[in-house]
Amino acid sequence: MPKLIKDKAIVDDSWTIIAATDDPDLVDTSAKQVIVPLNVWNAQKSTLEARKSQIGVWLNSDELADELGSDAADFQIVAVNFPGFMDGRGFTAARLLRERFGFEGELRAIGHVIRDQLFFLQRCGFNSFVLGDSANLEIALESFNDFTETYQAAYDQKLPLFRRRA
Repeated sequence: MPKLIKDKAIVDDSWTIIAATDDPDLVDTSAKQVIVPLNVWNAQKSTLEARKSQIGVWLNSDELADELGSDAADFQIVAVNFPGFMDGRGFTAARLLRERFGFEGELRAIGHVIRDQLFFLQRCGFNSFVLGDSANLEIALESFNDFTETYQAAYDQKLPLFRRRA
C-alpha cells in the first residue's frame, strides 16, 4: 500500500485518485474511498452525494476553490493538485477551503509536491501530502521543523509575529 504524510506522520494511503477526464459521465466511481476530479463530482453529484464519506474531490490548479464552494465542508477529504512546483495557486485554494468554506477534513496536496514546500503548505491548511515515489518520507518529515518562527499570519498562526510579541 502506498505511503503518505498525514498530520506529520507516515501512514498508509487508502484512497485512490481518479485521473482527470474530459468525459466525467463515464467515470466509474463505484470503488470505495476514491478521490474524483471536480468535473466528475459536478457531473455525478446526485449519485455521489449519498457516498460522501467514501468520496473525495480533487481540484486542479486552474480550478478555483469557489467551484467546490460550500460542498467542501461535507467531504472527508479534498485534494489539490500541483502540476509543477512553481504553480502556487494550490496554496490559495487551501486557504480558501479552510477559511471561507469551513472545510475541516483532510486537505491533501497531490501532484508535484516536494519536501521544500511542506512547511509552507501546512501553513496554508494542508495536513496531508503525497510526495513522489522516490521521496524519502522520513527525511521529508524533518521539513516541518525547518523554521522555528513565522512572521506572517496564516491558517496555522492567526497573528503575525509583531502582534504575538506585543
